[in-house]
Amino acid sequence: MYQNFATTARPEQGPPRLAKLRERLEAVGLDGWIVPRGDTWRGENVRARDERLAWLTGFTGSAGFAAILQDRAGVFIDGRYKIQIKTQVAPDFTAVDWPATKLADWLIAALPEGGTVGYDAWLHTPEEIRALHDRLQPKGIGLKAHDNLVDAIWEDRPAPPPAPFFAWPEEFAGRSHAEKRAEIAAVLREAGQKCVVLTLPDSIAWLLNIRGADVPCTPVPLSFAILDDTGRCELFCPKGKAGELRDHLGPDVDVLDIDAFLGALGQLSGPVRLDPKSVPSIVETTLKGWETHIAEAEDPCILPKARKNEAEIAGAREAHLRDGAAVCRFLHWLEEEAESLANDPGHRLTEIGVVTALEGFRRDTNALHGISFETIAGAGEHGAITHYRVTEETDRDVRTGELLLVDSGGQYLDGTTDITRTIAIGTPPEDAAECYTRVLQGMIALSRARFPKGLAGRDLDALARFPLWTAGLDYDHGTGHGVGAFLSVHEGPQRISRASDTVLEPGMILSNEPGYYREGAFGIRIENLIVTRTAAALPGADDREMYEFETLTYVPLERRLIVAEMLSAVERDWIDTYHAATVAKIAPRLDGAAREWLEAACAPL
Repeated sequence: MYQNFATTARPEQGPPRLAKLRERLEAVGLDGWIVPRGDTWRGENVRARDERLAWLTGFTGSAGFAAILQDRAGVFIDGRYKIQIKTQVAPDFTAVDWPATKLADWLIAALPEGGTVGYDAWLHTPEEIRALHDRLQPKGIGLKAHDNLVDAIWEDRPAPPPAPFFAWPEEFAGRSHAEKRAEIAAVLREAGQKCVVLTLPDSIAWLLNIRGADVPCTPVPLSFAILDDTGRCELFCPKGKAGELRDHLGPDVDVLDIDAFLGALGQLSGPVRLDPKSVPSIVETTLKGWETHIAEAEDPCILPKARKNEAEIAGAREAHLRDGAAVCRFLHWLEEEAESLANDPGHRLTEIGVVTALEGFRRDTNALHGISFETIAGAGEHGAITHYRVTEETDRDVRTGELLLVDSGGQYLDGTTDITRTIAIGTPPEDAAECYTRVLQGMIALSRARFPKGLAGRDLDALARFPLWTAGLDYDHGTGHGVGAFLSVHEGPQRISRASDTVLEPGMILSNEPGYYREGAFGIRIENLIVTRTAAALPGADDREMYEFETLTYVPLERRLIVAEMLSAVERDWIDTYHAATVAKIAPRLDGAAREWLEAACAPL
């Protein structure tokens, strides 16, 4: 997928749709309805036909949900979207600070005893429904599964994308799908489980070495799978989706129509492994209806997928060098544009122009499969909107004397990239350089981290925030997310976040992206991707196993925003070493003026 700039939802569309939903609520005898952002497959990116939250409310963020009652409509969003939502929803909807305000508490305060809230059992997990039920039931408020009420009033709902699934080459996967199926089957046998039901498409993609084009930006195949303890697998997908995979899948993988999935659950003998955090609730209730023994446990593909093998890491390195050269060509072009803005009053550069140009440089690699997420190009005050998406309506000029935040990535067969650079267009605003330098210090601290085996992302998150904290500053998002191998640019379970208790292991790829955002003025974020690896022993140290990070991203930092006097000698040395490595790795992929620009941008501090 490549970027478009259409406005997909408008605030004024919300109130009449809300009124229709309330009519439907009354007709079916429900007092409320939950509208999640996610779809059946729990992905961050969803098909246009599954954008129920945006269609109803106008809010287009990648996380959140709504709770609709007859007298109020709450849209629950986290700190990343507190600015964005102000312009996207009508006054009929109220923004609710989540997770500070829990859905259950909000419903308890709003509904009388005897009230009933409806939900679509394909769109919520057993864990979500149980937790909500346990809070509501003592207050006399019930939950009821029902056919989706938003779908019932959505008259022009888009059709599913028709593109077929395709095989992902083993040279990039590093292992055959037969080896992976055997590995997971062994896990099942060891746990005494007969089979596992898989509903996360990235798990299925990893397990079978297949990819798809069902959702924007993430090459996953929307499907279901059942793997038994012998390694045999059934893949459930829409008709025609797997027609090109017969030879790739081989005799031990059967392809069935997706409509046969629920019926197939009735043929399973237990224990059947389910992940209560990811499977649709309807899977659990269906198996319970057949009185099948259920074994609750994490999706067994999640951690093996997160631990990238040598082939996947090698692919990531190459993808980042290719992508880094494209981004360097873009930054050279952007510097020339900035000079034109300063010298020619008639010259214009817009945010859409920035996005289009960057995409063009990536396309010029002749290896781009698509963008890994919609490019964030926020000029001036738009940079303070953490997940800003430029549209034809919000597009603004990039002006001299402000910052431009560009967060972007590409999908290549050998890897998924994600990089953010903040650029000064002319003389930066007051305080911007000092703030940038503090963000950079946090990014350097995490890049240099050396830590004992067994630590999780929550143990490292403060390293990136401390330079900001000393100035009374912070940011309202995690410091890093996991990244897949030609898969999701936001991949769990590994994260660098206060909320992450997943232990970091070698092979896990993460982002390193502290930031600072001043509403109405500017935003700053600096992002490289890193991969966890075993650290070499130090002379005189004990025998404790230590880990460190290898940097994958090589693109110059914004020298005009670095206040060298604020840096320690170690930080200066890290920057100079990083820039020297950037020249060594990227310069051979450039020529002419772009190469000269790179060498100047990477000169020692």
